[in-house]
Amino acid sequence: MQTIHNAIDAPDLPNGCVVTIGNYDGVHAGQREVLAQVVERAKAEDLFSVVVTFDPHPLKVLKGDAAPLALTTARQKGKLLAESGVDFVLFVKFDAEFSRMSAESFARDFLAKRLEAKHVMVGSDFSFGKDREGDFAQLAAFGQELGFCAEAVDEVRSQGNRVSSTLIRGLLAGGAVERANELLGRAYSITGTIVQGDRMGQKIGWPTINLDAANELIPATGVYASRVQFPSFPTVFDGVTNIGTRPTVYENYQQVVETHILEFRSDVYGEQVELSFFRRLRDEMLFHSTMDLSAQISRDVDSARDYFRTLSDPLSDPLADPLVGAPEDSVVE
Repeated sequence: MQTIHNAIDAPDLPNGCVVTIGNYDGVHAGQREVLAQVVERAKAEDLFSVVVTFDPHPLKVLKGDAAPLALTTARQKGKLLAESGVDFVLFVKFDAEFSRMSAESFARDFLAKRLEAKHVMVGSDFSFGKDREGDFAQLAAFGQELGFCAEAVDEVRSQGNRVSSTLIRGLLAGGAVERANELLGRAYSITGTIVQGDRMGQKIGWPTINLDAANELIPATGVYASRVQFPSFPTVFDGVTNIGTRPTVYENYQQVVETHILEFRSDVYGEQVELSFFRRLRDEMLFHSTMDLSAQISRDVDSARDYFRTLSDPLSDPLADPLVGAPEDSVVE
């Protein structure tokens, strides 16, 4: 896969392709279904498969602080899109200038002239251009004039709900990581740097790593069965992660993301890691003493061990019910 940044102004773009367009925040199970369709169509017609996505999320520019928290960093999104098998990921810099581009200019100048698109696969509620002036009907009309076929794909549903990044954000904000993982088709993960903490975990017998997260969306406060992956180690480690303010030890303390890694004793300060969440074990609690806290952490570790012991692959059957169709929100979420 090739990644091209600032795609609107990039000199060399793929020509003759099957294109899908969207924010692809989270690259969830529904979005991956439409990516699979794009790849399949491109291979069948000997064309390039292309994802056009945006950085930052358009709502960051249009709504500022009112924009939703992103599920993935740009690097995570690029990695997940690469795993889908597409040939190219084109990152469009979404800024005030781009937000003023008309729907016709985007279709005519970018899709038709620059990419020489043959198929453009979007959701039925797709909108584009300045003030979202263009819809799927207009895209299809432009396609007839400009030589590409616009195709609307159906939404994906799970347990009666449309699979969307918005739904997943709400689940994570409520701590429902198992259900969020079902809709993602993978464990939700955050990345960041291991930073020096106050060594309180070490003092009570449960050393932890403290993560300075690069992601915007951190799951709800609580204790989670988790896994940690280091670039410098060939394996993934099971762990127990606490997200919260550690009320037993401190008052009015800033939120931390700290993980006790099972069977691990290496110095990893400064390393970049990926931390994945599998099950919320309990709420964060206030204990009468650090001895009580230590005893509860021991029980949390046992719970995490039991959880991972029973699963050879925690996401081998990621969805509780079948997904239906293909994702309409792959182009809007």
